[in-house]
Amino acid sequence: MMKSGFEKSLLACVLLAALLATGCGKAKEKEAEAEEGEAPVPVEVDAAAKGPIDLLVEGDAVLYPINQSNLTSKIAAPVAKVLVNRGDHVKAGQLIAQLEGRDLAAAAQESKSQYDQAQSAYQTASRATIVEDRTKAQADLQSAEQALEAAKKVYESRVELQKQGALAQKLVDDAKVAMVQAQSQYDTARQHLQTVQQVTGAEQVKAAEAQVNAAKAHYESANVQVSYTEIRTPISGVVSERQVYPGELAQPGQPLVTILDISRIVARTNVPIKQASFVKVGKQATITTPDGTVTGTVTVVSPAANATTTTVEVWVQADNPGEALKPGATARVSIRADLIRDAVLVPASAILNSDEGGEKVMIFGADSKARERKVTVGIREGNRVQILTGLAEGEKVITSGGLGLENKAKVTLKAEEDDDDDDDADDDAKPSPTGAPKADAKKDSKDKK
Repeated sequence: MMKSGFEKSLLACVLLAALLATGCGKAKEKEAEAEEGEAPVPVEVDAAAKGPIDLLVEGDAVLYPINQSNLTSKIAAPVAKVLVNRGDHVKAGQLIAQLEGRDLAAAAQESKSQYDQAQSAYQTASRATIVEDRTKAQADLQSAEQALEAAKKVYESRVELQKQGALAQKLVDDAKVAMVQAQSQYDTARQHLQTVQQVTGAEQVKAAEAQVNAAKAHYESANVQVSYTEIRTPISGVVSERQVYPGELAQPGQPLVTILDISRIVARTNVPIKQASFVKVGKQATITTPDGTVTGTVTVVSPAANATTTTVEVWVQADNPGEALKPGATARVSIRADLIRDAVLVPASAILNSDEGGEKVMIFGADSKARERKVTVGIREGNRVQILTGLAEGEKVITSGGLGLENKAKVTLKAEEDDDDDDDADDDAKPSPTGAPKADAKKDSKDKK
């Protein structure tokens, strides 16, 4: 009987479905067989734990002295002698060099004489001249007063006689004129005395005093010029540079000797702006050099950032015992900027680079399979790393053997594998019923065959 077209199509679909099912089943069987045949990768794991971690701000630094002084000359003069050499230790105020200054000393002596002369003139003006003028003015006033009293008496006497008819009016008028003149002389003498006391004396003293002050200023200026011939250090430290020798002409502003105070050292580093926000003055820090590590303190955090490097300059100051650290050397600065409590921490070896960018960890699952997990990393301190997101406390991360591991790959703990190897070795070492080890017994049976 002939089959219809529909029945033929239906039969073809059934056969195709059966073939596909058979192929999928075989593929799954092959995948299962491959999985069963895949050897687990031995790994080491560690559990993520919560704990405190220090926020460390680190950077490369250059060492500087705590203080420095470049001794220069303020005058042009020949160098008479230099009393120190490079490497000498000096104390504040110590004489370092001597310049030639005999001409300046002579000028200072001349100014001293002029000062003494001005003082003498001041004493004369204030004690002799003024007193004489005042005495003469007082005598003139006294004479004028007596003359006025006499003129008044004459006038009054003549007025009485004129009233009695014994004296002519003209004589009375003459006496009145004489009295008025005496009164005028008296007023003039009194005004002169007031001028001597209030104006003339003060101006004379003031002029003499001004001459004294000018002479004194000139004398002090000459002494200062003489003092410039002595070059003294304002700080204690060690001589790092000596630029002149006796006989050379020192010029104003020319460096003669450089003094460095390296009893303490300052490490200057530049840190990113984001990290600098955590750094405060007074924070503890360490300065590491090839010669060792010293502990210091943050003393300066620049209030402005460098527009070119977008960094902030930070100074760390530390003691320099034995002057072991040298200015100009490079160092590594580590600043304990903050303490983060209850941070999720994992070993640094657990952090891997993700193919998709960023960072990841491999989680050790309960089914002995490794699973990839992307994480966000925070602070790093030594062998510890803070995980901000992507991992919870207690989860086990692979710390060894995770590099190149595929997602969902079979893994086993190295400790368990080592135990299995030890058990196999112990079984092989056990004696057989014949008294020979198992390995030897197997070899014997093969030989017999």
